[in-house]
Amino acid sequence: MLARLFVALQYLLPRHGLTAIVHCIARIRIAVIKNALIRGFIRLYGVDTDDVGQNVPDEFASFNDFFIRALEDGARPVANEAAAIVSPVDGTVSIASSLEKHSILQAKGLNYSLDELFAIDLDEARAYKNGCFATIYLAPYNYHRVHMPIAGELVAAHYVPGDLFSVNEATVALVPGLFRRNERVNLHFKTAHGPAALIFVGALNVGSISTPWTGEIRPRKRGVVETLDISTAPRELGKGDLLGWFNMGSTVILLLPEGFANWHDTLLPGSSVRMGEAIGSLSGNGQ
Repeated sequence: MLARLFVALQYLLPRHGLTAIVHCIARIRIAVIKNALIRGFIRLYGVDTDDVGQNVPDEFASFNDFFIRALEDGARPVANEAAAIVSPVDGTVSIASSLEKHSILQAKGLNYSLDELFAIDLDEARAYKNGCFATIYLAPYNYHRVHMPIAGELVAAHYVPGDLFSVNEATVALVPGLFRRNERVNLHFKTAHGPAALIFVGALNVGSISTPWTGEIRPRKRGVVETLDISTAPRELGKGDLLGWFNMGSTVILLLPEGFANWHDTLLPGSSVRMGEAIGSLSGNGQ
């Protein structure tokens, strides 16, 4: 009942307006305020700061700077086996499975299509027919940077305007087509084994999504899909290289073609993953 009330309330809230307010608060640089926000957040969510390379909270200019914090070198070892596909984030697995032709499972009884998720590049969507996907939720306490799951070249990036529903478990289970309704940044890669795609899904209170090459991308409820300038991106990105970050928490979706990969048996709904750990391996066709 509480879950349904929470979802119903979201339909009534000015979601973009609330997110804009959170965006401003998260960037306050007055020391006493930002330090109180950081300390309160750590207590509320039990954030582990042992692997943070800076003094908390004093060496962070704002709450958002803390939220998108980098970690100490070596804090997230990247599986170096040639066939390993690694988790792009710290988070909780929502679903890791196979696509039914072009249909992706969101939650029990709820599906959405690749065409809806990509919004454009519909020919690209054909490459993932009967492929596999992993949807990983980043809780507030998680490390919020996103990294390469496999080596490759970034060939395209698009910003898709949309809504800002929460992406917590209750909302995912009750809002049809949530991931294709919310705003997102779609990254497309060319690898030695075939194409790959990684989707940054925005959410309520996510003030923006950033990549090292596009800068900060602020939410827009409406408008056309924007092709992002990635001309400064390295031609080759290695496994574990930084792709971007959420300014507040959300979800990523990793898409791979049929015959590309096999997920590990431990990649089950509700299981925790850490960036850099192996979550799957290249299949016989992918190697």
